Amino acid sequence: MNVDIVMVDNYIGGKFVAPSTAKYLDVVNPANSHAIGKVGLSSSKDIDDAVAAAEAAFPAWSARTVKSRTAIMLKFHALVRENARELAELIVKENGKNLTEALADVAKGNETVEYACSLPQLCQGKQLQVSGGVYCVDRRDPLGVVASIVPFNFPFMVPFWTTPIALVMGNTVILKPSEKVPLTMRRVASLFQEAGFPDGVFNMVQGARDAVEAIIDHPKVKAVTFVGSSPVAKIVSARCRALNKKCTALGGAKNHLVTLPDCEMEGAASDICVSFAGCAGQRCMAASVLLLMGKQDDLLNSLVEKASKLKPGSCSGEMGPVIDEGSYKKIMAYIEESEKNGAKLLLDGRSWKKDEGNWVGPTIILHTSPKDKAMREEVFGPVLSVYECSSWEEAIEIENSNPFGNAASIYTTNGGNADWFLSRFQAAMLGVNIGIPVPREPFSFGGLYGTQSKYGDMDITGDGAMEFFTNRIKVTSKWPVSRTPLKKSHDQMEGHKDSANFAGQM
Repeated sequence: MNVDIVMVDNYIGGKFVAPSTAKYLDVVNPANSHAIGKVGLSSSKDIDDAVAAAEAAFPAWSARTVKSRTAIMLKFHALVRENARELAELIVKENGKNLTEALADVAKGNETVEYACSLPQLCQGKQLQVSGGVYCVDRRDPLGVVASIVPFNFPFMVPFWTTPIALVMGNTVILKPSEKVPLTMRRVASLFQEAGFPDGVFNMVQGARDAVEAIIDHPKVKAVTFVGSSPVAKIVSARCRALNKKCTALGGAKNHLVTLPDCEMEGAASDICVSFAGCAGQRCMAASVLLLMGKQDDLLNSLVEKASKLKPGSCSGEMGPVIDEGSYKKIMAYIEESEKNGAKLLLDGRSWKKDEGNWVGPTIILHTSPKDKAMREEVFGPVLSVYECSSWEEAIEIENSNPFGNAASIYTTNGGNADWFLSRFQAAMLGVNIGIPVPREPFSFGGLYGTQSKYGDMDITGDGAMEFFTNRIKVTSKWPVSRTPLKKSHDQMEGHKDSANFAGQM
């Protein structure tokens, strides 16, 4: 099979530049294990070059008004819409999502671009007279050069949790995509250029651990965001903290869904199926554990039936592969250990195994102990662990005892019952009759402080990101009254013409 191999280089100062190491990794299509590209492995020198380009672009970019920066972002938003299909097809090829999921990946990322375009109406500072003739004003100033390190599971959406907000607020950005899925953002870099972003405002470096560590350690990088596994998120946060550097690091999840006997059964079964099997279960908001209140055989049978009808593939309604062989083996190990320990496989996805690609079918496991590994640890695949609880209190005890804190949902038709659970779940993003309770803009995304889902500062989208990517500057002033002749304005002295200013012209 002849496949055009795409070379994915760094994007620095408005140009694609080969890594100084001259080393590359294969980019592999997870559906068939064929190489589709080669991605550069950057060194600290490449990071130095990217930071230098971003630092050089920062004075002029930050000096623009927020409206001026937003105008360029609006052009970019339109370009994403025009090229959504092309971007989605790249996501299908390098990540394995079906086309509908890939289009949603692009649309959700572009929704954050829309939010960023509203920042002129949201980021104004405050002013108050606090004493006789004394005024306090606060404003948001950009930090400088900031960096985002993103995972493989949403090649477009997750980079756009941070990048558009950071840019509109006046920062310059260095993005480090996952080395497993760099093709989508390679195309996006050219869209940034086409939209009119000045050279050096947006930069992208490819690579693995060495690149990440060089980004974090660089003294000119003022803030870092990270999304990935909990162990790495913890390391990134600690490393940034040691350098007194702003950091938001989001880790893994173990999301629990609770179904009460009064839930709308068919709707719940359909929603739970999409939650645990959609995107091959590779999302931090996917259902991982289903806690049934007692015996709910009709619900469970309906869920198994719906999941069993899923077929492998990349078309709408089909389920794609997991990202790589390492993920495949990890998921297989959880399934096999659960079976060995006496759990019952209601649906066994191991039958999807092929000679090529990383195919795992939807798997539903009925456990007899909440202490099974698959009940407690992040699997990150299309595997749903089911456990029958004897009481509401037992369900809450199981949910609260897990070390993560991303999401939890309750399925019921009774508002009082829902409130009981919502007030007791220990997670940051909660749902009622929704299996993927992702907040939509302007609400921000992030796990619960003090858990393995979240390290560092703030949420990663919405007003959390607006706060994260700026410094609040407070000015307290008192002016004496003096009568002086009128002088020319600063704009007049500098020879600058503001065409939107009606004062003194007609």
